[in-house]
Amino acid sequence: MTLIKTFSGALVAAALTTGTAYAQDPTFFRIGTGSAGGTYFPIGGTIANGISAPPGSRPCDEGGQCGVPGLIAIAQSTTASVFNNTAVENGELEAGLAAADVTRSMYLGEGKFEGKPHPKLRVVANLFPEDLHLVLPKGSSIDNLGDLADKRVGIAQAGSGTQVAVLQMLEAWDVTRDNMDEAELNNSQSAERLADGQIDAYFYAAGWPVSAMVQLATTKGMELHSFTDEDLAKINEIIPAYIPSAIPAGVYEGVDYEVKTPAVSALLVVSSDLSDELVYGITEAMWNDNTRKLLDNGHAKGKQITPDTALDGIAALGVPLHPGAEKFYKEAGLLQ
Repeated sequence: MTLIKTFSGALVAAALTTGTAYAQDPTFFRIGTGSAGGTYFPIGGTIANGISAPPGSRPCDEGGQCGVPGLIAIAQSTTASVFNNTAVENGELEAGLAAADVTRSMYLGEGKFEGKPHPKLRVVANLFPEDLHLVLPKGSSIDNLGDLADKRVGIAQAGSGTQVAVLQMLEAWDVTRDNMDEAELNNSQSAERLADGQIDAYFYAAGWPVSAMVQLATTKGMELHSFTDEDLAKINEIIPAYIPSAIPAGVYEGVDYEVKTPAVSALLVVSSDLSDELVYGITEAMWNDNTRKLLDNGHAKGKQITPDTALDGIAALGVPLHPGAEKFYKEAGLLQ
């Protein structure tokens, strides 16, 4: 990361002296993602690569980068959804990946964010479903979330959408910070602690396969909790953005059964302060043939990121599209 930031800083300096197509907007475009062991970070890196076209780079039609002329985007590892949305709202990041339920709550100032709306949040695209992984030691199982009372449980990082949602779910089964030994850890830390026997279970919402879990499954082994249909319905009632989903058998070594679990959409979010021209260019670059190749050849979830699903659920979410993105989708015939 240090090398990348140093290199990017040099490019920014060059851009400021040579000028760019979007001089009124930041040339250095920061995308908040998540921990390095999760899904947001590699996906955010792929998007950053696709939308970038640094000053002096070869033109797209000559085999160069096919992003926004003069734009240098970089994925930054963060604690994910809550942090990313707050940073976008405050102008500390230009964009971020974030879960749909948290983005809605923060935009409207509801639930945990009561009285603290984030009115600048705007959506560029729905990206992919994030399946909730409830990870258990190899050979262990639980009947339902109530069995986690008095256990040592990884509830994801503070500042993550996973933690916000998980605490809501657990409370419905009378499990709270008062009757469990919770650990606020990122995905890699959680996997390490589970492997070492320091925690009994942990939660992580991400697009599968999750790299830290792939490593855990192939070394110490693990189990994933499969929710009953009744429990999935209960969770959907509590958090409507979490809908029933499934992780196929065989995604992780040793987990040779289908895992029924709730899932929430991951979004690409920007600030309303960004110009329509810039966000139009970014949206256009996200869906060009070059970025398509990057997504298809990168993380497994990249294949699920398509223009045909980019607007799924957005109309009902209650968070506006950025006008620049809206203009692109209308011109592409994807939005009336």
